[in-house]
Amino acid sequence: MTIRRGTAADAAVLAALARDTFFDTFAATNEATDMALHLERAYGVPQQTAELTDPGVVTLLVEEGGLVVAYAQLRRGHAPDCVQGAEPIELWRFYVNREWHGRGLAQALIARVTAEAGDTGAQTLWLGVWERNPRARAFYLKCGFTDVGEHVFLFGTDPQTDRVMARPL
Repeated sequence: MTIRRGTAADAAVLAALARDTFFDTFAATNEATDMALHLERAYGVPQQTAELTDPGVVTLLVEEGGLVVAYAQLRRGHAPDCVQGAEPIELWRFYVNREWHGRGLAQALIARVTAEAGDTGAQTLWLGVWERNPRARAFYLKCGFTDVGEHVFLFGTDPQTDRVMARPL
């Protein structure tokens, strides 16, 4: 397994993985029209190219056997008021292809995310996780995050509640 920073050359691979993992994670519990709208807005090649070249975004790709099987993205920007720690950075996206669940890959990726976040000078790592995603919430609790509040995530046309979780670096 290799974890590396993504580059603009990875945009098409990242767009496909992002669409697939998001759909796989959330399609069964959301309206198809909202899913289609979200995928179109968030995971096209142009959007991924922009994110991969944005100096405020760090994209990490996990490769196994020549395939990209997981990714994470950190981004600088506004943190919700419930995030009280100093110098916050957001764990914006964290997805592992379902076929790779349970193989220790997520733990290796979260360790690298934490190191990369610290390297940016951040002192607090925070994220939003859908309130109806107990598996992800349990994983983040196990990784030292605590629930500090909530914010709205607009999924297509559906305003959903995300739990905001944070941890010191």
